[in-house]
Amino acid sequence: METPPKATLTFKDFLPAFLILILLGGGGLALVTLFTLPTLGPRWLFFFFLVLLASGIALPIAYLLNLRFASKHPIDQPVIIREALLAGIFVALLAWMRMGRLLTFPLAILLAAAFFLIEFCLRLWERSRWKPQQPNP
Repeated sequence: METPPKATLTFKDFLPAFLILILLGGGGLALVTLFTLPTLGPRWLFFFFLVLLASGIALPIAYLLNLRFASKHPIDQPVIIREALLAGIFVALLAWMRMGRLLTFPLAILLAAAFFLIEFCLRLWERSRWKPQQPNP
């Protein structure tokens, strides 16, 4: 009995999320920076919209990296979205540290290594729980 071909992810699966993240993040960031004063509420909105925009930009990059460096185990849609969201959080964290004049290049490299380690550990945990599809007899 033949096993059915495994479904591969295409970018069409991510296109709605990509467009929503880009439009909401870019539009909200433009509204916050052009029409508000930098008080507490708009500052939090700035970081929220920055996470959305950076995640939207990182989504096709995460998809292409996972497509190019494919592993033996299939990658699900939430993994790519999580990687894009981690990239958005990383960009917002860098912006927040830059506003407080705390950001240095070695610290940015250390934070990138920490985010990479978090993603590596999550992927390792997912790989240990993965079970291949068994054909029904």
